Amino acid sequence: MTDQIRYIDAAGRRLECAWWCGPPAPDAAVLVFLHEGLGCVDMWRGVPQSLAQSTGMPAFAYSRAGYGRSQEIALPRGVDYHAPEAYEVLPAVLDAAGIAKAVLVGHSDGGTIALMAAGRDARIKGVVTMAAHVFNEDVTIQGILEARKAWDETDLRDRLRRHHGGNVDTAFFGWNDTWLTPEFRAWNVEDCLPAVTCPVLVVQGADDRYGTAAQVRAIASQVSGPARELILPGCGHSPHLEAPDALFAAVNEFVAGLSL
Repeated sequence: MTDQIRYIDAAGRRLECAWWCGPPAPDAAVLVFLHEGLGCVDMWRGVPQSLAQSTGMPAFAYSRAGYGRSQEIALPRGVDYHAPEAYEVLPAVLDAAGIAKAVLVGHSDGGTIALMAAGRDARIKGVVTMAAHVFNEDVTIQGILEARKAWDETDLRDRLRRHHGGNVDTAFFGWNDTWLTPEFRAWNVEDCLPAVTCPVLVVQGADDRYGTAAQVRAIASQVSGPARELILPGCGHSPHLEAPDALFAAVNEFVAGLSL
């Protein structure tokens, strides 16, 4: 079970967070979960608990500002919104949570943030990315346009509101509007990859509607540390929910091989 929802103050924001099998002993390594562009602590479901139990490591997740129960933010976001999350907020979160060693598990936007942070923070000992982006693609824009249609024509807002409450509009439009701006078409953070020297597991579903295997190849070929590619057949944008057995087995193997 999730430990009681807590709050931390980091980088000038009040953020919700949760522990599974934690907090850790001093200097113990922690699985730190970084959510997608529409995610939050609640939307990880049972994944942190399962991986905490199977790896024997405590797990920690937090909701970025403007998501879940975390402090609200003002829109619009800048096209470089990943950078302050990676270089300012995440380090402050690790400080506030007392995490001395982290293995980051990032989904989509969270995977991008994890890669950017890993190039600058020695506390990060490994990175698992799921459906991370390091550049924009036509298929990404198409997927985001389809999400806007679902927002307008289905009960998507109501379903997201269960997790984000009063942050629901900010969570959606802060992601959707930003990716659809003309300036974001040229967005690219591949220049951050050579600084990543820790091991990386790069995971993507073969049927991901938001990105192609070109993202996986770009990440694995440009990080400086050891990298493993894993394309999961019959899986879409959320490997941890759509192919949990394969994903968990790969993460367990990856973590077992780290020097922690």
